[in-house]
Amino acid sequence: MGNGEPTEPAERSHETGEQFTFNDVSVVMGTYNEEEAIGKVLTDIDEVTDGKAEVVCVDGSSDRTPEIARDHGATVIEQEPQGYGVAVRAAILEPDRPIVVTTDCDDTYPMEQLPEFLALINDGHDVVSGDRLYHGADAMPGFNRFGNQVFAAAASILMGTRVHDTTTGMRAYRRDVVESIEWTENTGLSAELLIRPLMRGYDVREHPIEYRERAGQTKLDPLQGGLEIARSIVKVSLEERLRELPHRPAQ
Repeated sequence: MGNGEPTEPAERSHETGEQFTFNDVSVVMGTYNEEEAIGKVLTDIDEVTDGKAEVVCVDGSSDRTPEIARDHGATVIEQEPQGYGVAVRAAILEPDRPIVVTTDCDDTYPMEQLPEFLALINDGHDVVSGDRLYHGADAMPGFNRFGNQVFAAAASILMGTRVHDTTTGMRAYRRDVVESIEWTENTGLSAELLIRPLMRGYDVREHPIEYRERAGQTKLDPLQGGLEIARSIVKVSLEERLRELPHRPAQ
């Protein structure tokens, strides 16, 4: 999956051919009042990576979520609640390990598939993006599932490249990708985290994942959140299109 010739940063990411292990991985997430699920998510990460992956949570909770996360060995950065994107962006940029994996803290994402994501990074991909819709996402509310299908179709048209799940929360990135792009979105950050790397020529691979019913209550209003995500998809895609246009040198 890609869009045109790779840019120079994308080319550089493949030069070393280095093989990464879970000692090179940071699993990061924004957390907000997820005490029902956070313990299981962190236990799953620990078991799958044999305790080698670093875990970073940027937390704005008023419940026991940060306490539970620290008890499981996670690094917790406390932050006033400012939205999904603000927390996840901070979590992505905090660690310094060469591979960053984003996930949600509600136990919807399969941590047992982390080895598959790492293997695909080692195969040379810059970004590995979990495709929840490939297997049908039966655990996802029907309205949300339909909305995600619409988002993917709209993004595909705007980018000129077919994508299947623009708003998944489970992705793996090479650090040079996340550090080379200025992230601007909040609710729509998950879409931005796919669109900008793809339109800049990085090697992006969508990978099927199982999606589970969430533990606890969702914090996102589906209608308002959906409108904000749609706005971000249009805005980010058009910004990247404009970025591709030739610019006259300053006189």
